[in-house]
Amino acid sequence: MSKALIGYILSIAALLVAIWLGVSVGSVKVPISTLWDTGADAIASNIVWKIRMPRVVLAGLVGASLAIAGAAFQGLLKNPLADPYTLGVSSGASVGAVTTLFFGISVPFLGIFTLPVFSMIGAIVTMFLVISFAKLVDRAMKMETIILTGIIFSSFLGSVISLMIALTGEELRQIISWLLGSVSMRGWSFVQMALPFIFIGTLLLWLNRRELNAMLFGEERAQHLGVNVKKRKMMILIGGSMLTGTAVAVSGTIGFVGLVVPHMTRLLFGSDNRHVLPLSFINGAALLIICDLVSRTIIAPTELPIGVITAFIGAPVFAFIFFRQRKKGGI
Repeated sequence: MSKALIGYILSIAALLVAIWLGVSVGSVKVPISTLWDTGADAIASNIVWKIRMPRVVLAGLVGASLAIAGAAFQGLLKNPLADPYTLGVSSGASVGAVTTLFFGISVPFLGIFTLPVFSMIGAIVTMFLVISFAKLVDRAMKMETIILTGIIFSSFLGSVISLMIALTGEELRQIISWLLGSVSMRGWSFVQMALPFIFIGTLLLWLNRRELNAMLFGEERAQHLGVNVKKRKMMILIGGSMLTGTAVAVSGTIGFVGLVVPHMTRLLFGSDNRHVLPLSFINGAALLIICDLVSRTIIAPTELPIGVITAFIGAPVFAFIFFRQRKKGGI
């Protein structure tokens, strides 16, 4: 049995266990059979289908998006420290959301979707600004140019967010809560809003899985192998940024998922991007569902922001991976 096949079996099993725990465990314990039992108690059925299931699905989609985007960015930039936030896309999405909260913007025909829509606009605008600036600096758009441009924009946008937080009044708690990340009280409407963008972004990355493998040997080598490097690079950047922007739009800023999950996947199951991308997608979903479960049960009835849990788990795990790679001379 190949290492990749073992990876798929273990990852799918982990995801199924995570879904089971996410649906069943909480302030009220609900049997998983409620999902398919037509004669189940009405209260239990409402808890599952109106509260827990949409939360579990949204957490899974956000985790999967961040993880596969992180895997793609790490493969593209050939930088183990790269993640969905390297290009400043997350900071752009956060600026869009914080601006909406700070000024109390509410577009009548968007309603509750005003915040996520403005967040997504911020992410997409930032992505194009980063790419345009990188092109101005270096027509070849080398990897190091893109990384440095992302860091510049991320730093600037971070200072914009800090300024708005410093100037805010009553909205401070709401802004901080959103920045820390959460998938609570979102409902099926947020799942429906996120799905098309996540599907398109994931498809763009999946179509470039072989090209990512070719680019691991360098852009010139990939060019000689017949890869249109500029076109493929742009597709990967757009796909990863779309996934990151969508995740931030519906859940706020959640760190370390896109950094740690691809690392663990490569460490355990190999570095072939044909398998790293789908395995990261599955494992990212499982991880964030578990993190969300911990965030709402560890000090119940109070709920912690999910970003706090991912940071507590992610930082030590990433430190361990980084130390291990350094000892091997891998970074």
